[in-house]
Amino acid sequence: MSLSNKQFPALKNDNLLRAARGETVDRIPVWVMRQAGRYLPEFQEVRKKYDFFTVCRTPELACEVTMQPLRRFDLDASIIFSDILVIPQAMGLVVEMHPGKGPVFPEPLNDPSDFARLTPAGAVDRLKYVGEAITMMRHLLDGKVPLIGFSGAPWTLMGYMIEGGGSKDMAKAKSWISNYPKETKELLDILTGIIVDYLEMQVKSGAQMLQIFESSAEHLTKEQFLIVAMPHLKEIPEKLRKRLQEQNIECVPMTIFAKGAGHSLKEQSELGYEVIGIDWTVDPTVARKEVGENITLQGNLDPQDMYKSPEDLAALTKDMVLKFGKKRYIANLGHGITPQTPIESMTIFSDTVHSTL
Repeated sequence: MSLSNKQFPALKNDNLLRAARGETVDRIPVWVMRQAGRYLPEFQEVRKKYDFFTVCRTPELACEVTMQPLRRFDLDASIIFSDILVIPQAMGLVVEMHPGKGPVFPEPLNDPSDFARLTPAGAVDRLKYVGEAITMMRHLLDGKVPLIGFSGAPWTLMGYMIEGGGSKDMAKAKSWISNYPKETKELLDILTGIIVDYLEMQVKSGAQMLQIFESSAEHLTKEQFLIVAMPHLKEIPEKLRKRLQEQNIECVPMTIFAKGAGHSLKEQSELGYEVIGIDWTVDPTVARKEVGENITLQGNLDPQDMYKSPEDLAALTKDMVLKFGKKRYIANLGHGITPQTPIESMTIFSDTVHSTL
């Protein structure tokens, strides 16, 4: 189905897309990574009844939790509820969500011989439920705010597939870089191909912006990041844009968020993304100097600041906004919102962003 005959409602608040393209905004757009999630009691209610990945795979449930933060807060974007690990699942690996521990792969990749267990062919067909949720969500939003689609980046996904879950040091995945350089590149190439297919499907389904999460960049040295991760991060927007242009489909703005890669902002600015997300360790003034005037910055309040008093949180948020300024800026946290965050903090955060400049 082409976009034109999906007849989506007209967009009423396009500040997010305007900021991404470097156009004038009437207010600074704000949204929060993981804004549909565990800090909301209504999300917890859904999770009491359904397994995490059941919510991801059921478009009606994914849309319900995507909508939850928009009912409470004055946000300028929605992001489809899903998980970066649906790609390894679609490639044939089992991923379970364990309470208090997060994602677990009972049978991770131990060495390259385990590639035989992967089923990359047709992976995107097994992710159609994400596309269905995106299309449904566009109609439910009724043009209130734009809808963001997303994917994990190749290095981050590879890390989970080898480590068997989250890792404090990514030691196993990093050992592959030196022990199996050829196979590491092969796996990253396979993942890149699937990610491009997946993002193309999301755009065709109605995603108005895309974000790539390189959440494990912090485990690489600058040299490793430039050699291992960057070529694939560059390939994604290049291949996706070419493919969309060939089909006369309008390209959507793209964000790269490489957590812990503040050492390579200049290099990231040359990858072809309109927006660069930065974590809380990066000074906004330094970031602007590194990326130049033609890239939009997104970020970057420390998620832990959301636990501070209302007065302190408002002051920190205001200070952040003043450092970034109103041009080419999308307000966000420097990483995902954490589960125990007080609900009131989200209201203070979004309202302060909107009222500062």
